[in-house]
Amino acid sequence: MTRLNGKTALITGAARGIGLAFAKAYIREGARVVLADIDVLRAQSEAANLGEAAFAVQMDVTCQQSIDAAVAASVAQFGQIDILINNAAIFTAAPIVEITRADYARCFDINVSGTLFTLQAVAEHMIARGGGGKIINMASQAGRRGEALVAVYCASKAAIISLTQSAGLDLIKHGINVNAIAPGVVDGEHWDGVDAFFAKYEGKAPGQKKREVGAGVPFGRMGRAEDLTGMAVFLASAEADYIVAQTYNVDGGQWMS
Repeated sequence: MTRLNGKTALITGAARGIGLAFAKAYIREGARVVLADIDVLRAQSEAANLGEAAFAVQMDVTCQQSIDAAVAASVAQFGQIDILINNAAIFTAAPIVEITRADYARCFDINVSGTLFTLQAVAEHMIARGGGGKIINMASQAGRRGEALVAVYCASKAAIISLTQSAGLDLIKHGINVNAIAPGVVDGEHWDGVDAFFAKYEGKAPGQKKREVGAGVPFGRMGRAEDLTGMAVFLASAEADYIVAQTYNVDGGQWMS
């Protein structure tokens, strides 16, 4: 028997990359999956490729009305939400003296507020329905330490680790387990943007930073989205029922805690 048989998962930022890899893994484990993304056309295309177990909704995690509508659409489609993965996020970088209020606000609005208020909306559904649930937040090794050029992003992911602890302690009385995954450097199309930031501020040639960080991973390479799916399935399964408020590193040995 598959580990998520009969469960429904809502995954934000699921039209590409890590979120899409999670969706595919969950379907393989017997779950039905809602691909929530601001790019609804791409989400719909990917959902069509995944078949009847997948459903796409538009969600802008910076807008409460959009969050509420996506949750309602997910429940209308599949009857309930058993699992939430808060995956939607953006990266930003700048020296401390060049950080702008607008860039800070956008990063925290998506990465932190988006996670909090999506978690809240789904938790309200889970509590009303009864039976508990699993919520997985996406943190980062960047939330474990500061980085000279990455203050805002690092702070946003540190906030996710803290939020996971607080929400986990609060919601377990309802049978809702809240935990997080902290990836290291994960290859994918988003890394073109990350690499460009470092090319700008460190004077590196395009692609140089990516090669350097990959070489610096003890495992010997950058992570791939598929490297994270085992932890995501485990934390969503009954095997993780006694795990509360934890953040797990899945980073090829980059951070030890």
